Amino acid sequence: MRLIAIGTSGSFPGPTSAASCYLLEAEDGGRTHRILLDLGSGALGALQAHCSPAQIDAVVLSHLHPDHCLDVTGLYVHRSYDPDFYFDTGEPGGGRERVPVWGPVGTERRLTAAYHTEPGLSPCAEQAHDTDLSTMFEFHDITPGASFSVGPFSIEAFLVDHPVEAYALRVTGPGGGVLTYSGDSDACEALVAAAREADVFLCEAAFQEDRDTVRGIHLTGLRAGRVAADAGARSLVLTHIPPWTDTGTVRTEAAGEFDGPIGVAAPGASWTIDPAPAAGR
Repeated sequence: MRLIAIGTSGSFPGPTSAASCYLLEAEDGGRTHRILLDLGSGALGALQAHCSPAQIDAVVLSHLHPDHCLDVTGLYVHRSYDPDFYFDTGEPGGGRERVPVWGPVGTERRLTAAYHTEPGLSPCAEQAHDTDLSTMFEFHDITPGASFSVGPFSIEAFLVDHPVEAYALRVTGPGGGVLTYSGDSDACEALVAAAREADVFLCEAAFQEDRDTVRGIHLTGLRAGRVAADAGARSLVLTHIPPWTDTGTVRTEAAGEFDGPIGVAAPGASWTIDPAPAAGR
């Protein structure tokens, strides 16, 4: 299983990165399977440096803040009007299969509201049509403790501490390697459980100690490192760092709590996620 960072900026796109989006790839059944963990603001453009949006097999959303989900509306446009498909039939989608989109309850309603615009005073209002994202997407609800499969990926959802319903996602690839993605979360028992012995723990660190004192929203580098240590994660990759937070500071904070390998995600960076060697090897 291969992880590619598409967008890593926290809370909104930064000067060098889109908001949250991570591409997972795995070979299985003679082809490459691709899923996205989140598709935040600005990420659809950055994704196209790595693959066509038409090659995405599924989207899994950790929660419904715009910096994690808004570019699903752009993917809807691509699925609807890509000329390679549209002009074959003259119909949106060109008869393609729908893409599964997994997210918290209310995902379809939230994204439809973000995309749809009433024609108002448009002189061409008769050209307007109803917005129905279900024509391009097959929506599935994530609920606490849910387990589901997307192609060769097995995914478990853990409800974590954030002001809106949000999930950490534990993904096991076809070779047995485990990625845990925190989504947005403060430190909590569910996040430790999600990251238990993960080969890569991709964890947000939006806050800094002594500056950001509010709890129940985001992690600091220190708390991310502590969760990684408590979970026995094999490695820690910090992400979701907004432009006003210093990456060196949060990395130093994390290193004070976690003695394993620590990285900082940047757009285009990639990791091959293999299972840890068995004891005695």
